[in-house]
Amino acid sequence: MSWSEAVDLSGKVALVTGGTEGIGTAVAADLARAGAQVVITSRSLDKARAAAAEISGDVTGLACDVRDFAACRALMAEIGDRWGRLDVLVNNAGLGIFKPIQEMSVDEWTLQVETNLTGVFLTSKAALPLLKAAGNGGEGDAWIVNIGSLASRNSFGSGSGYNASKFGLLGMTEAMMIDLRYEGIRTSIIMPGSVNTGFNDHSEDRDWAIQPEDVGRAVLQLVAYPTGTLVSRVEMRPSRPLRR
Repeated sequence: MSWSEAVDLSGKVALVTGGTEGIGTAVAADLARAGAQVVITSRSLDKARAAAAEISGDVTGLACDVRDFAACRALMAEIGDRWGRLDVLVNNAGLGIFKPIQEMSVDEWTLQVETNLTGVFLTSKAALPLLKAAGNGGEGDAWIVNIGSLASRNSFGSGSGYNASKFGLLGMTEAMMIDLRYEGIRTSIIMPGSVNTGFNDHSEDRDWAIQPEDVGRAVLQLVAYPTGTLVSRVEMRPSRPLRR
């Protein structure tokens, strides 16, 4: 029996932003295998629908630009109208532009911060009415899981914009955890290191890296914890990274 089969999310609804590739697709697939109705988003409706069709289980693709609060609210309204609830929000949409600050444009900085940080705030803010209903005044069980990075606390050259957005995401997640804990909403952040995806223009197979499915398993492990326990931060590293 796989881990996802051991976790029962039947009757629950989960939303994964940026769910059309890489980590997002793996998270959505594990949530669906655990029995959840899963919604994945992309800025492109066609891309979201195509990706949803490739994932086994009850998965629906919808369009949303997480940088646009009106779009986030419209998404939550559609989820509420179609399924009547939202139990798990996985804020996964993100991007990275890796250049020294001398070469990074203002637009490139803004794009990263608006997507990786402001987008999480806007999506979470729009989702709160549905999540609070699932949390049932502290008696229920809702989740916000933010996908961060080890770059949330480890700076590197050419990472000024990316580091800033991910450092901010870690701080915001910890504050959200405190704000929402008595609403029946648990908030956590998963911080993976190198993941075997095409992120940052990696095209080669890096079998030594964290696999996207491993991040999916980490999400399931979080939401499977008893309601009295909150794992507020998960750091993930390749166990045997390439030697430098």
